Amino acid sequence: PAATKPAATKPAATKPAPVTAVDNGEADRLLEQIHCQGNLVRELKTNKAAKDVVTAAVQLLLKHKADYKALTGKDPPPGGKAPAMPATAAQIEAQIKEQGDKVRAAKSSGAPKDEVQGLVAELLKLKADYKALTGEEPAQSAPQQSKQQKKAQKKAPAPKIEAGVTRLGLEAKKLDDLPNWYSQVITKSEMIEYYDVSGCYILRPWAFSIWEKIQAWFDAEIKKIGVDNCYFPMFVSQSALEREKDHIADFAPEVAWVTKSGQSELAEPIALRPTSETVMYPSYADWIRSHRDLPLQLNQWCNVVRWEFKHPQPFLRTREFLWQEGHSAFATRAEAEEEVLYILELYHKVYKDLLAIPTVKGRKTEKEKFAGGDFTTTVEGYISATGRAIQGATSHHLGQNFSKMFNIMFEDPDSTTGEKLYVHQNSWGLTTRTIGVVVMVHGDDKGLVLPPRVAKHQAVIVPCGISDKNSAELTAHCTAVKKTLTKAGIRVHADLRMNYNTGWKFNHWELKGVPLRVEIGPRDMKSNQVVVVRRDTGAKVTLPLEGLEDALQTLMDTIHDDMYAKALGERDSNMVVTKSWEEFCNHLDDKKIIMAPFCGAISCEEQIKKESARTGDEVVDANAPSMGAKGLCIPFEQPADATTETCIRPKCDQCAKYYTLFGRSY
Repeated sequence: PAATKPAATKPAATKPAPVTAVDNGEADRLLEQIHCQGNLVRELKTNKAAKDVVTAAVQLLLKHKADYKALTGKDPPPGGKAPAMPATAAQIEAQIKEQGDKVRAAKSSGAPKDEVQGLVAELLKLKADYKALTGEEPAQSAPQQSKQQKKAQKKAPAPKIEAGVTRLGLEAKKLDDLPNWYSQVITKSEMIEYYDVSGCYILRPWAFSIWEKIQAWFDAEIKKIGVDNCYFPMFVSQSALEREKDHIADFAPEVAWVTKSGQSELAEPIALRPTSETVMYPSYADWIRSHRDLPLQLNQWCNVVRWEFKHPQPFLRTREFLWQEGHSAFATRAEAEEEVLYILELYHKVYKDLLAIPTVKGRKTEKEKFAGGDFTTTVEGYISATGRAIQGATSHHLGQNFSKMFNIMFEDPDSTTGEKLYVHQNSWGLTTRTIGVVVMVHGDDKGLVLPPRVAKHQAVIVPCGISDKNSAELTAHCTAVKKTLTKAGIRVHADLRMNYNTGWKFNHWELKGVPLRVEIGPRDMKSNQVVVVRRDTGAKVTLPLEGLEDALQTLMDTIHDDMYAKALGERDSNMVVTKSWEEFCNHLDDKKIIMAPFCGAISCEEQIKKESARTGDEVVDANAPSMGAKGLCIPFEQPADATTETCIRPKCDQCAKYYTLFGRSY
C-alpha cells in the first residue's frame, strides 16, 4: 500500500515517503503464474480456441500482471520470468573462489565421492563460463596462505623476466594446453573479438577474409549447375516451425524465441531460424506446379541461431554462425541423389584444395543423420591435437518427407488424368566452422599457419636494415615490388611502419600466419633479389626479382601441397581398423579414430558410446577426452567387406553391415 505523506510545518522540510519492502517470494510466485498463464494464452490462440475461452485466459493473465505491478511498483519482465543479468567477470571469479572452497572442504572432510564430483563439475562449469566471457583462464583460487607461507614468499627471489620478452606472442603450447592456445591464437592474431553475449563473437577482417575466399569459390561452383542465390527471412512462426515434428525435435532445445515487441507480448512467439526448411518450403509449394518448374535449386548465404548451451568455442560451437544453405527440388530421386553427391564433392574440395585439410567422405549413421531426411552424407575432418573428429559439412537427401508435409507437388507429365507427384528434395550446408578447423589443424606454437589460397595476405614485404640514409630509397623499392606482385594477382602487403623494428614485424606476421615473408635489405636491393621465408617450415630461399611473381606462385602451390601432406599424414597415422572391442577402447584413449564393423542399429550405437566412455574413481577434468565413441560416418571407401564380421560391440551378436568410422567428436 502507498505510504501517506507525513504532516509538515514547512514545505521544504517534507520527508520522502518510506519504501515498502517487497515480498520477493510473493513476487516470484506471481512471475511464475504470469509465465504459465502466458503459455496457456499462446497455446489457446495457436489452437484457435473459442473466443470466450481465450478472453477469460487473457483477463486472468492481465490480473496476474496487475497484481505484480501493485506489489513491486514495476511491470513484469517479458514472459513472466525475469531475464538473468549476465554475470561480470568479477562476480564469476567470486563464485569460482567460493566453489573452490567448497570442493576443498568436501575433500578434506572425506565427503562421499558423488558429492565431491558434483561440486567439482559445478566448479569446472564456472571456470568455463569465465573463459567464455573473458577469453582467459581464471586465476587459481588457492586457499588462504598462512603467515609463514607469506613470509617465505616475500623472501623468495622474484622470477627473472628475459630482456626483450613481451606478452604479444603465444604463452601456451598447442600440445600442452590446447584450449588456452586456441583462445590466444584467435585473439592475438586478430581473428576474433569476444562479445558481451555468451556464445557470440565478432569476426574481424583477418577471419572474415577466409570466409570470403571460401564463399567466392563455392558460389562460382554451384552456379555452374544452375543454383541461384536468394534470401528468406530469419524469423519463423511457431506454427510453421512445428509442422515437421521429427525435423524440429533435434533443434528444439536450441531454438531462440522472440516473445515481445516493445512492452507488448506477441500473440504468438517467433523463432529465429535454426535452419530454413520450414521457412522456405511453403514458398516452394506455391512456385512449383509443373515439371517445367523443376529443378528448383536455391542457395542463401546467411546467419542462423542455435542457442547452444554447452561450452561455446569460437568458430567450432557458437550460438550464431554464418553459413550457406542450399535447398533443391527435383522430379526424380535419381536427380536428387546425383546432386547430393556432387555437392559433397565440392565440400571435399573446399577442404582439400582451399584449406589443405583431408576429410573422410561418407554417409551418416541412422542415429546421426539429419532429422526428417532419408540419408545424410558428410565430410569428416580430424584434429590430431585432441584426437577428435570434426564434422566439416553435410549434404542431405530429404526424399519426399518435406514435400509431403508442405504439399510440394507437380503434375506428372506422363499422366493423362492430371495426377500429381511429390518432388524429391535435398538440403546442404557449410559454415564458418571451417575457419576454426584451419586454426586447429595447421596452427603451431608461433600462431596461425594459413593456407595460401585463403590467406588475406599471401605474402608480406618487410624492409630490413633500414636507416635514415636509405629509408626513402628502400621504402620506394619495397613499394615497387609490391605493385609488381599485386599486378600478377598475388595478395601482398608491404609493412612499411617505422615505429616497429624488423624483429617485431617478423613475429607479428608469423603469429598471423602469412604464408610468405619477403625480406628486402640494402644489399638485396642492389643485387635485384629478395629473401623469402616460408611460414609453415621456416625455410629460407633467395630469389631474383626477375620472374619473382611466377616463383612465388609456384612456392605457394608447394606450401599448400606440403601442408596437406602433413595433415594427411597426421590423420592417417591416427586412423585405425579393428575388430576387437578391447583394441577399440584402447585406440580411443590413444586419440585415434577407428573403423570397425557395425550392425547399424541406433540402440547399438548408443550403447557403443556409453560403454566406450572413460570411467574411473578420479574426477575427470572437463577438457580431458572422456566421452565415448560416436558414429562419425560410414566411409564410402571401405577397408574390407564387413558382412562376414559381427558387430564390434561385444553384447551384440548381429552381423555387421559395413565398417563405420567411430571416434570422439566436437
